[in-house]
Amino acid sequence: MDPSPDIDQDYLQDILLRLLRIHSPTGYTDPIVREICNELDDLGIEFELTRRGAIRSTLPGKKKGPDRAIIGHLDTLGAIVAGLKENGRLAIVPVGTWSARFAEGARVSIFTDNTILRGTILPLKASGHIFNTEVDTQPCAWDNVEIRVDAPIEGLEDLRRLGINIGDFVGVDAIAEFMPNGYINARHLDDKAGVAALLAAVRYLKTNEIELPVDFHVLFTISEEVGSGASAVLHGDVAEMVSIDNGTCGPGQNSSEFGVTIAVADSTGPFDYHLTHHLLHLCQNEKIPHQRDVFRYYRCDSASALDAGNDIRTALITFGVDASHGYERTNVHALLSNARLIVAYARSEMIFQHQRDSLGDLQHFPETRRVDVDSVVQEESERIVQETPEAVIPDESEKND
Repeated sequence: MDPSPDIDQDYLQDILLRLLRIHSPTGYTDPIVREICNELDDLGIEFELTRRGAIRSTLPGKKKGPDRAIIGHLDTLGAIVAGLKENGRLAIVPVGTWSARFAEGARVSIFTDNTILRGTILPLKASGHIFNTEVDTQPCAWDNVEIRVDAPIEGLEDLRRLGINIGDFVGVDAIAEFMPNGYINARHLDDKAGVAALLAAVRYLKTNEIELPVDFHVLFTISEEVGSGASAVLHGDVAEMVSIDNGTCGPGQNSSEFGVTIAVADSTGPFDYHLTHHLLHLCQNEKIPHQRDVFRYYRCDSASALDAGNDIRTALITFGVDASHGYERTNVHALLSNARLIVAYARSEMIFQHQRDSLGDLQHFPETRRVDVDSVVQEESERIVQETPEAVIPDESEKND
């Protein structure tokens, strides 16, 4: 069932496991930024960093501009200490948008100014032996969970003695499990699985010394989960940008844990028609399993790039994830399929090579199918008349009968 023998599955899974072991809630991403930079260095790919740590790397192509970019995000969901409680526990607020229901029972690391402590997120009423059925009736809310720190703590002063402060970041353990049938279970597959697929594709391009038509910028952002991901990482000459992120599997959705799910639109609106269909055609030509979907409650790096004023064509490719922003699951088949599509995209020609400059004329503007509504209505009316059999009018004798 492997969609591509060319992509190194062992490498993809190894780098994914390494990334899942590194806590990287939005705002505390320096460790994973260093890991990615070291990996790019090992692959012989030059890179540079923005002030806050977003990564810009480039695979050079034959032509210099207009360029294209592929982007994934390194930051994940997490939490921040919001209060030190008299009972020796920690109140928390979420980093990113996720349910306290999935926080209950999670093992975590608390990053203080001087050390790292371990603990567990628990509901306020955690033991049925104490609270009986109230453990099942308390509401699901961030106000109803707290962190139990793994240290001898009697109260507030012990927390202060340990150096815990309001504002300390909390990283939630991924608890990754790779199954023999290809299923991968873990928190934070969004978007570390996408980053792993991207790195596997880049490694394939680099190892095989594949000549690319234009410069191919590989970007990694650090604040996608809070909405500002790609706002300040793009090169000025980028005309096309494809994001790789998780797709939403579940009722009412068409995403799958197998193949590539290409998003036509998300909550911010439709993606670029031409770039999206270019990716669809690449899937068809390369025989990459794929499907389309629309994400109603979803925003990715493409939106932040456009919000920042970038006039670029954007698209989104995804690996289907069950229980997104919870304890997630995907299949390595989807990751290999996405890596294969990234390779095909990097090797393809720009969809509109003549759109080198940010401003141009009508002659170089693309054209889609134009519909003359009046003509269509007239043609359809004529077709209906031709295909409709004449009415059979009964004679008078039949009426009398």
